[in-house]
Amino acid sequence: MSDIHPTAVIHPGAQIEAGASVGPFAFIGEDARIGAGTVVGAHAVVEFATLGKNNRLHPGCFVGTPPQDLKYKGERTRLALGDDNTVREGVTLNRGTTATGETRIGSHCLFMANSHVGHDCRVGDRVILVNSVALAGHVEVADCAILGGMAGVHQFVRIGRFCMIGAGSMVGKDVPPFCTCQGDRATLRGLNLIGLRRAGFAHSAVSAVKAAYKTLFLSGLRLEEALAQLRASKPGPEVAELLSFIEGIGKRGVMRAASGESAEEEVTV
Repeated sequence: MSDIHPTAVIHPGAQIEAGASVGPFAFIGEDARIGAGTVVGAHAVVEFATLGKNNRLHPGCFVGTPPQDLKYKGERTRLALGDDNTVREGVTLNRGTTATGETRIGSHCLFMANSHVGHDCRVGDRVILVNSVALAGHVEVADCAILGGMAGVHQFVRIGRFCMIGAGSMVGKDVPPFCTCQGDRATLRGLNLIGLRRAGFAHSAVSAVKAAYKTLFLSGLRLEEALAQLRASKPGPEVAELLSFIEGIGKRGVMRAASGESAEEEVTV
């Protein structure tokens, strides 16, 4: 049996699984599906969204609300949220447009207060958006990335696994896996070495990624030449992931290292 406060407003077509709870003055709108163990806080809004199990929606967040896109004309789209996510106060997670039909978010993510995920985004597992981070439409954020407070990400940017985005950064180009970036406009500032070590990456894997980073961004080689050189070396899985990301088709282009920085600065924690 679900626990629904008497002041909550529930659309007749909404589906709320047993074990979920809905707080005072919350609004559960059309085509909302809320999984078992999920808690919807006071004054929260959920519509056109599928929520998995054990999510925690804090008061005053907005999940599945319409995209902020002037081309959107009320088409039936939705948002999918996985399991065990935390959505703090004032967060806005918009549903998709007809471009893809869906905004999709994984599991075990943390969206801190006033952060925003725009329409048609793809957000992986264990991602953290710190306070007031804003993802524009069609952004892709891979697993275990962390975006610092008030960072902004341009439409169609891709952010790879285990990236660390510095607070206040304006991210206008793709950020390769395992990297850090910072600034306005943001540039690469090395590798997320602390994050990789905390995640249990082997020392050999971290060393290989360090060497690949130097070749790609600090050697003076053209990017195509660096990619070819690294491919010829038969890289391990982590370096292969880095290369595949860069070789992937992105609309914004790949971010480069800050000018004038040395290899020593780039690879030191």
